[in-house]
Amino acid sequence: MKIEVHSPTIRRKEMDAVLTAMVEEKIGPGDRNRLLIQTAKEWLRFDYALALRSPAVALHLALKALNVHAGQAVIISALSPSFYLQVINDLQLTPLFCDVTYDFPCMSRELLDNVIEKKPHDLQIAAIVLHHTLGFVPDAASIAELGIPVIEDISQSYGSWLKTESKNNENNKSTTEVNNQNVPSPVFNGVFCILGLEERDMLTSGGGALLFAMNKKDGALLRTFAGIADEYCLPDINAALAVVQFREIARNIGKRSEIARVYVQASLRTRHKRFITLSQEENFYSFSLILETGLKDVITYSKKKEILLENAFEKTIAGCGLCDNCPVSSSLALRTVLFPMYPRLRSVDVERVSRLIMTLP
Repeated sequence: MKIEVHSPTIRRKEMDAVLTAMVEEKIGPGDRNRLLIQTAKEWLRFDYALALRSPAVALHLALKALNVHAGQAVIISALSPSFYLQVINDLQLTPLFCDVTYDFPCMSRELLDNVIEKKPHDLQIAAIVLHHTLGFVPDAASIAELGIPVIEDISQSYGSWLKTESKNNENNKSTTEVNNQNVPSPVFNGVFCILGLEERDMLTSGGGALLFAMNKKDGALLRTFAGIADEYCLPDINAALAVVQFREIARNIGKRSEIARVYVQASLRTRHKRFITLSQEENFYSFSLILETGLKDVITYSKKKEILLENAFEKTIAGCGLCDNCPVSSSLALRTVLFPMYPRLRSVDVERVSRLIMTLP
């Protein structure tokens, strides 16, 4: 049986929620859209949020809320999703690409300083869009000290601030669960945050995104879009799915954390390298390796084992060949592989993937 590299975590609860919305014939933006915002607020503790149809719409509105003007610049990582570039171009803004290091796939304060120093003197920077690539959490606090408005994209790092602990179940098997006692409040340093709800994001509604602000001052900027047309808002049929995803996060993160620990141990027996986590926050989203050999050879080898792997940065700006001045990102886009890591993996599948990691060519 083949093991897919991605699989959305859709269980009976999610299916029942969507079916109920369909039976009630309330599938357009309405009460469930508002319930999603209310549910998300319990976990994220923001001041104000919009539930929108896509991360692209969320980024577009976030930049508009900052009152950007045509010709201004926006700094983005070369390993950001490629749709960032489309939104920036649509707003007639100028993209400034920032590279990363071989140890960490997100922008750093030092690298941003270099980009700012080298920009044309007459080019004004309107914003920095800080993507939490592959679930890794950048040092947003130091980046915010630059005094440039920051938009954080936490689509792949949602829940990284939650802590896990090992417990024993009835069969005395080791399991990992999220400790829901005194759940810490997440700390974000961006003016706005985007939480994508696409198929491959940490949480999914089948498509969509939350755009939120943590304090009243920044929330007031988003409230100018409170009357936005329904065509921009997340439909109830999607919101119903997302509400369950929020409520099931403890279960899903516990499983992801358990799998990650197995993979990390396996990776200690291979010559390929892992990215380094710079903070105490955990990465529950993905497991990747920077290969010493060719990506094509590894993917071919894994297929023979009926385990599907993929280029971790295939759909990023660097992976699509849309920037040519970020050599590290371009190199990583050619040799970083992504492994299956999602809650629906069975124990036997996790064992198969871990053996693959240990025997990679």
